Amino acid sequence: MAQLRVHNLAVSLDGFATGEDRTFDAPFGHAQDRLMRWYFPTRTFMEMSGHMGEATGDGANGIDDVFAAQTRRGIGAEIMGRGKFGPQVGPWQDHSWQGWWGNEPPFHTPVVVLTHHERPDLVLGETTFLFRDLTPQAALALATDLAGGLDVRLGGGPTVVREFLAADLVDFLHIVVVPIVLGRGVRLWDGLEGLEERFDSETAVSPSGVAHYTLSRRTPVGELHGGPAPRT
Repeated sequence: MAQLRVHNLAVSLDGFATGEDRTFDAPFGHAQDRLMRWYFPTRTFMEMSGHMGEATGDGANGIDDVFAAQTRRGIGAEIMGRGKFGPQVGPWQDHSWQGWWGNEPPFHTPVVVLTHHERPDLVLGETTFLFRDLTPQAALALATDLAGGLDVRLGGGPTVVREFLAADLVDFLHIVVVPIVLGRGVRLWDGLEGLEERFDSETAVSPSGVAHYTLSRRTPVGELHGGPAPRT
């Protein structure tokens, strides 16, 4: 059965997964690049960004890269919020903005972009962005169909991930706790008290200073006996 997976979601010590004052030039707002500095030296990032020859140091092949690389395996579609696609709010003023990633986005799959203001689908290379106003359940159903039997990646941002966690739709969650304090921005964990009871968790600390937390959904009792169990 296809799973819904979250990978490489970086969170500050005080729980913020992005900062305030996001712009086209500052996707993470006042947090700048501090949430993702652990990721940039990895071989995975260098391959995706076309800078493979620059992958040096412990991060290139170390524990950070082990986790970073998992996001690319077995994924057939992605779901993201409009805020990950761009910083605009309200009705689309025009369709000239095509995301942060240029003419060849790194997804190479269908991407369902959740927005209250739909716009025509956008095809860039091997990636198709579908802009839809859907509930988490409907978005997952669409992405699962588009994934063709592979898993679906929930790409963020934090508001979208929080909504899918609240709806109990996430099967795997990889959180990277970065040793910084942002003080403001968008928090991940608000309203999710007791979330840990649904998951088995593991922790790995990296020489880069970040801690990788993985939460894997506990097998529902119904599945232990060979039958599917409904999500709750």
